[in-house]
Amino acid sequence: MCGRYASTLPPEMMVELFKLLKSIDIVPRYNIAPTQPVAAIWEAQGRREGHFARWGLVPGWVKDPREFPLLINARAETMAEKPAFRDTLKHGRCIIPASGYYEWHTNPDKSKQPYYITMSDDRPMALAGLYATWMGPNGEEIDSVATITVPANPQLSEIHDRMPVILEGAAVDDWLNVRDVRAAEAGQLALPLADGVLKFHPVSTRVNSARDDDPGLIERAEIAKPQPRVKKVAGGGGQLDLF
Repeated sequence: MCGRYASTLPPEMMVELFKLLKSIDIVPRYNIAPTQPVAAIWEAQGRREGHFARWGLVPGWVKDPREFPLLINARAETMAEKPAFRDTLKHGRCIIPASGYYEWHTNPDKSKQPYYITMSDDRPMALAGLYATWMGPNGEEIDSVATITVPANPQLSEIHDRMPVILEGAAVDDWLNVRDVRAAEAGQLALPLADGVLKFHPVSTRVNSARDDDPGLIERAEIAKPQPRVKKVAGGGGQLDLF
């Protein structure tokens, strides 16, 4: 799954890269977590605009968002059938700009090592997403999003078995074009990137805490090597024996 990411794109770069009509007021973020507001892009009446939305999809038919489970990811294999995602795949496709994302590898001792994953040439990512607008009984509105995941390619499977859908080139335009590109066609765009398009490195476990949000989180960290266990040999005068 994709549960944390960074977005450090300047507003003017977002306008140019993603063909926005106007910029949105964003600041660099290095540890964006579920339930937080995120910048997302979608089209309405043929106009492409940036919006802020809650990360954690709330379909429009939900009665009380507080009692609905947190949906931060949608599996590409099942999103066309799941009630929570079926309509948004038809009418609510979006992209979520990112500089990179984090994934946690489970070590043999069950500890988890975070990695920061970026494009191999450091260009920005366009994460495929779905959005919905929930309207409450008193007129309140909540825009919300979920990212889409697929099975990891062989390179990324070293870290985790899933990865986000990252769109490139014309696929971005087709994904956002809900007027002319049907859900079935859009679903075919949800594919893992080829090996070699991404790169990754280990980072500090400080990223585990959503309270930490600074440039140091994306810097390479050294992974501590496990130390061999030792025991004293009986009657050995304090000698240590490796085993």
